[in-house]
Amino acid sequence: MTTTPEFAIDPQALKQTLAATLGDKARRIDVALGEVTVVLPAAEYLSAMRMLRDAPGCRFEQLIDICGVDYSTYRDEVWEGPRYCAVSHLLSVSLNQRVRVKVSCPDDDFPVLDSVTSLWNSANWYEREAFDLYGIVFEGHEDLRRLLTDYGFIGHPFRKDFPVFGEVEMRYDEELKRVIYQPVTIEPRDQMPRIIREDNYGVGTDAARAAR
Repeated sequence: MTTTPEFAIDPQALKQTLAATLGDKARRIDVALGEVTVVLPAAEYLSAMRMLRDAPGCRFEQLIDICGVDYSTYRDEVWEGPRYCAVSHLLSVSLNQRVRVKVSCPDDDFPVLDSVTSLWNSANWYEREAFDLYGIVFEGHEDLRRLLTDYGFIGHPFRKDFPVFGEVEMRYDEELKRVIYQPVTIEPRDQMPRIIREDNYGVGTDAARAAR
């Protein structure tokens, strides 16, 4: 029995279609490991995403994910490009194809990108998550507020310079009938996983079991 790949569109053919559709709106289009990645400048982000949704050869009806990225450190090397990036994954059910879209925030101190909630409703929570965890502001989002952390939380915990150990903890106070913050009541400690490597681990296990 033969099987059909889940996404049978030739990545190189999709790359050509995207290049013809986006033109100079795309900074770069790459193909790696059978996947197509489009890199967009921030100024063209919203208009290019609209084209990816509506153009006949694209028709990416679904936005299935947006996540933030902090490149302040990258593979233990000095990173010279913009620090913050938003990565989106688009799916075309009608044309059986998908694409990854990357766009960097121009300002490291105040990362801002256009919101794509006007194009895909699913962007609502994804953009709120990226704002909460990375501090990326999505201009045009009608309800941009924290999603995973508490409303009074300070900072963005997925930034690579966010402290590993906190100095405060929160709890619900029965008398005040609200959440309060207080100094941490436990001593911070590092718990690094212990890895034991044994030579020939698992070798002869089946034979040993059979001998029992």
